[in-house]
Amino acid sequence: MTPTSRKSTTNSTKLTADQNAENGFHASKELSASLQRVLVDLIELQVQGKQAHWNVVGPNFRDTHLQLDEIVDAARRLGDTIAERMRALHAVPDGRSSTVSKTTSLEAYPLREVLTTDTIDLITARLESVIATVRDVHDSVDEEDPTTADILHEVLETLEQFAWMVSAENRTPA
Repeated sequence: MTPTSRKSTTNSTKLTADQNAENGFHASKELSASLQRVLVDLIELQVQGKQAHWNVVGPNFRDTHLQLDEIVDAARRLGDTIAERMRALHAVPDGRSSTVSKTTSLEAYPLREVLTTDTIDLITARLESVIATVRDVHDSVDEEDPTTADILHEVLETLEQFAWMVSAENRTPA
């Protein structure tokens, strides 16, 4: 290959790579909105999980305190995955606190010390709220982009397991 033809190929390759950064699948407004709903609920779950973590008191404190950190870590990781998927699909995630507080489906967390048994019920309700959001958007997401629906499956699997494990703290055998 001559130096001239190599240069031509390199320029052609660069042009294609630059074009590919903006080409490909673009999320519809509906898909973007669905992922945004999941994102804000995951961000709010992180924040409320920390609020609960700092203010839980009572029997089985240590286990509850540590489990709350596991939930916070998972919500952060899953939220990051959702936001990065949005960017891969040319959508713009909005994780600003003002957006999260206005659009989350989670109820506000109490501003006080909370007994461990009440914390269990409150966190279970928040996990179930995020799960409901994911299940609500799942079918329309799957219809437009099955790859993104696979990410929602991971969110559901993780949060449903946490909901089961957390709620088991207050259950008695049937």
